[in-house]
Amino acid sequence: MAETFRTLGIESSCDDTCIAVVENGTNVLSSIVSSQIPVHSEYGGVVPELASREHVKNIRTVYREAMESAGVSLNDIDLIGVTVGPGLLGSLLVGLSFAKALSFFSGIPLIPLNHIESHIQSAFIEFGDAIRFPAAAFVASGGHTHLFRVDEKRNLTLLARTRDDAVGEAFDKLSKMLGLGYPGGPIIEKLAKTGDETRYALPKPRMSDRSLDMSFSGIKSAMFRLVQKEGENLDVPGLAASFQKTVGDILIDRIKQFGKESPFESVILAGGVSANSYLRKRFRQAFGEQAFIPSMRYATDNGAMVASLAWIKRNETKAPLHQEAFSTWILPS
Repeated sequence: MAETFRTLGIESSCDDTCIAVVENGTNVLSSIVSSQIPVHSEYGGVVPELASREHVKNIRTVYREAMESAGVSLNDIDLIGVTVGPGLLGSLLVGLSFAKALSFFSGIPLIPLNHIESHIQSAFIEFGDAIRFPAAAFVASGGHTHLFRVDEKRNLTLLARTRDDAVGEAFDKLSKMLGLGYPGGPIIEKLAKTGDETRYALPKPRMSDRSLDMSFSGIKSAMFRLVQKEGENLDVPGLAASFQKTVGDILIDRIKQFGKESPFESVILAGGVSANSYLRKRFRQAFGEQAFIPSMRYATDNGAMVASLAWIKRNETKAPLHQEAFSTWILPS
């Protein structure tokens, strides 16, 4: 009988408090998420100080629910994985401090993990060996837009990233411009379903140094000018649909451009933006059976992806009690 190895994953890099228990890397025994959307919606975005306070308020409850749902106690856990960056420093420190306390009390080793790498791992929870290498992995969220090459040893090579706004941030900014609320992603997606994606031509910036890095600030500025110019005549669903199409064009173009020199066997789309049904459809149309997109429960922040990555890295160096958190952590490092 195969050995059972259980990992506890703790994720608090932004505004969701997430804890999960995973067995042998892919068997998710529990995954509990406490969302802070009601707290931040009136401000039109995440307020870091409020996020930290909410994590402090919620983390013990989320932990208890995760353990009870999994039917385990701390004595059944072999390794604790915790996100230490990148993210909001105050939020990260809450999760890290809680993880350190559990580790110190129980003697269970603790391993520090990268939030972006955890998102990539979310695809392996569901698809495992079906993912072939080399793979292209796009992590697109409110704070990150990174494209990596992943080799058979799970080593990551950064190919391209945004130079300014993350793509999810651009969704939020458009929603805010239109006075439609937060979070912007689901709102823009819903509006776009009745819009003409060819209604407005939005820029697809290229870097002056000929890099394939991305920029979304120019798109944001172009949309702001349209909103100001069109006023009451603005075709809101058309703008939403045009924006979504532009985002899809940019992300898919980057993968295809890098794939010309060295083809990919698989394409992973992960991160909060991967919850967008239009983008999921575009990726499947573009890459067919090569496309691997986590289901909705693993698309956004969750503890299962952290616990799963902890299992992959179980033989690596464990965290000391003076382990720090990092607001920025660019992979590979």
